[in-house]
Amino acid sequence: MDNCMNEKFEYCLGCKVKPCKSGCPLDNDITEIIRLMKSQNYKEAYKIATMTSVLQSVCGRICPHKSQCEGSCVRSIKGNSVEIGEIEAYLGDKAIDEDFEMYAFDESAKNMKVAVVGSGPAGLTCAAFLARHGVKVTIYEKYDKLGGILRHGIPEFRLPKDVLDKCIDKILKLGIDVEYNKELGKNLDIAEIEKQYDAVFIAIGANISWNMNIPGENLDGVYGGNELLEKSNHPDYKGKTVIVSGGGNVAMDCARTIKRLGARSVKVVYRRAEEQMPAEQKEIDDAKKDGVEFLFQNNILKIIGDTRVTAVECIKTELVKKEGESRLSPVNIQDSNYIIDADYVVMAIGSTVENEIIDRTNLQKDSKGYIKVNDNFETSQENIFAGGDVIGTKSTVAWAAKNGRVAAEKILEKLR
Repeated sequence: MDNCMNEKFEYCLGCKVKPCKSGCPLDNDITEIIRLMKSQNYKEAYKIATMTSVLQSVCGRICPHKSQCEGSCVRSIKGNSVEIGEIEAYLGDKAIDEDFEMYAFDESAKNMKVAVVGSGPAGLTCAAFLARHGVKVTIYEKYDKLGGILRHGIPEFRLPKDVLDKCIDKILKLGIDVEYNKELGKNLDIAEIEKQYDAVFIAIGANISWNMNIPGENLDGVYGGNELLEKSNHPDYKGKTVIVSGGGNVAMDCARTIKRLGARSVKVVYRRAEEQMPAEQKEIDDAKKDGVEFLFQNNILKIIGDTRVTAVECIKTELVKKEGESRLSPVNIQDSNYIIDADYVVMAIGSTVENEIIDRTNLQKDSKGYIKVNDNFETSQENIFAGGDVIGTKSTVAWAAKNGRVAAEKILEKLR
């Protein structure tokens, strides 16, 4: 056994109350999994892990562990937490390499057929849990490879594509069929697939970047961060200055990717303080190591240029406590405006669903434009379910995967 990894196992105290499990969106029984790994019973540890998740190799690498499982670890009170992410990735990789079996559910749903539209973390997880109950599952994917946001939104340096491919292949071995190059609302009609299946689960994500609603957004050289990562249709950044607006992991991924593609200067503009950034601290630290600059407590007022970007106008902010709000809010400081020369601007302040696609499904939307679902992930149409970012869930892989698993359970309950 790798001595270093063995030390990581032994560092776990085996808490009976299992705070790490409570901190995990997927409710993974981390304490029991590590206990089994300590005794080198990896196959049984993997079976326990797959009772709640099928993306160990992925989640172990890209989840915001410090704000989830590791952040709840008792060890973190007086020192460093157990390195749960590394342990999870190690188990997932070992299970793939040595072909461990997943936990065996009853196959009482062999007479059922379900279509899963989208193959991100929600879609893959839903498909896997349905298939393990005997459901005949077909995934419909708009690209020629599966993975959704995992493939088209997470850079290679955070999630190697060969790792993702192996993880997906293990899921497909459950007997799942795939229809590639099928996009909902274009060459895939919800009414048609609804006729062919007992239920449909929609998990197409929400990858349309929010606008900043400031002057100059329509200039050449302004990009949406989500679209840049998804399509990898980058301009030539060599020798250029790029401004990234936002403070989440998408902003960090954009900034680091652009810097690695040769940009002379990449500046992240964020209107709050560093400790308020929604991005994982590790991602912020890694961006700094890559040479990304940060302008905290600054706000972009305007993008400047005739036909294309030449500069941005920023203003400094101060953080104040507003009545009825739980955290400090940024307020522009009068007459603190200044100009930064820039060649490109990337908007990475959040994302939403593609309204045109959702409108073609005739499904009801909520006030924010996401597909409206009830507590059972049911949409406004009978036997059509939805989950993940397309319903506005918390934007982490683990939360999307949790949606997929619970939706599978609700689909089974409904059809039975």
